[in-house]
Amino acid sequence: MKIIIRSAKIIDSKSPFHNQTVDLLIADGLIEKIGNSILDIEDTTEVKFDNLHLSQGWFDSSVSFGEPGFEDRETIANGLNVAAKSGFTGVALQPNSFPVIDNQSQVNFVKNKANGFATELFPIGALTKASEGKDMAELFDMKKAGAVAFGDYNKSLDNANLLKIALQYVQDFDGLVIAYSQDTNIKGNGVANEGIVSTKLGLKGIPNLAEELQVARNLFLLEYTGGKLHIPTISTAKSVELIKEAKAKGLQVSCSVTVHHLVLTDEKLEGFDTRFKVTPPLRTETDRTALINAALDGTIDMITSDHNPIDIEFKKMEFDTAKNGTIGLESAFGALLAVLPLETVIEKLTLGKAVFGIENNTIAEGSIANFTFFTPEGKSTFTKENILSKSKNSAFLGTEIKGSVYGILNQNKLVITK
Repeated sequence: MKIIIRSAKIIDSKSPFHNQTVDLLIADGLIEKIGNSILDIEDTTEVKFDNLHLSQGWFDSSVSFGEPGFEDRETIANGLNVAAKSGFTGVALQPNSFPVIDNQSQVNFVKNKANGFATELFPIGALTKASEGKDMAELFDMKKAGAVAFGDYNKSLDNANLLKIALQYVQDFDGLVIAYSQDTNIKGNGVANEGIVSTKLGLKGIPNLAEELQVARNLFLLEYTGGKLHIPTISTAKSVELIKEAKAKGLQVSCSVTVHHLVLTDEKLEGFDTRFKVTPPLRTETDRTALINAALDGTIDMITSDHNPIDIEFKKMEFDTAKNGTIGLESAFGALLAVLPLETVIEKLTLGKAVFGIENNTIAEGSIANFTFFTPEGKSTFTKENILSKSKNSAFLGTEIKGSVYGILNQNKLVITK
């Protein structure tokens, strides 16, 4: 298949064509030529849009699809199509299915389900068997099968010694450990950020300390063991400081933040709308500002949608008993562009590949064509019509977003949104 991409502005700081508007000729999934006004070729598909921008394909480091076990929430097939139309050429799949992805056969199952799609699926294996936090799972076998990292989704490992052993063990095969950080004892029965809003609404609070204490512990363990640690979805200003200090020491630690923690605060809880019940909880404007600054200065390595489809019956409940989670693939780019500069958004949606050991191709002649097509222009309101997922639990309904996604090119497959 041959494709000519017309008048695309390249956004790729590592490319010699960064910030240039050029044509690109793609042949059989490779960039054959980059230049001005490439001549038409027979039997060629043309990609041309208003104010077309092009970057390396975006990567989301945390998505949940449900399958196997929760196909009513989302299937792998539809989830990958949603990701493609949202601009993502790669997603890291969390192990929180039923059964949990904690062995080689489960990794093979989800990888086989993802064959043939433009968006690539990279499984995260559970760190412990059934994500119960008791016994270490079959990490090496899962790594051989294609798992890119190991962690128990949204579950903190109370057993510090088990995390220590895992960090030591994975060094033999250059594995990456994911350590969600929230002290379960301090969190207790909390359902919202501990502060003025939770007090006013009569909701049990989760103090910042619940996260920060666990972040500090996990960083101490990393300093002792060595290895590579990823701390996902941080949400407080103090967590940012702790990770910044650890990086200054030379520790191999990375971290992510969710789109919703960069855009929304706990003030959204005023109407007890369970769409805004997430984990970690939405924090204050002070924390949100600190997270924005950490994304700008490089302390935060990547931004994730933390896409987590939830059945409507588990969201249409009293706030205390509703499940945590929001979908976020469809709204990620537009919501981020409302609070961060374009180049920062693209950087944080692409650099995560390197952390997870996934090849990241610069946009240059001879490279693999792994692209996201988009425009940063235009404003709109995110509505139910914009939701492509089976589940509709979006925290961004009614939010003003900027820009739009035109599609992706990856695996020699072209997906166009409109």
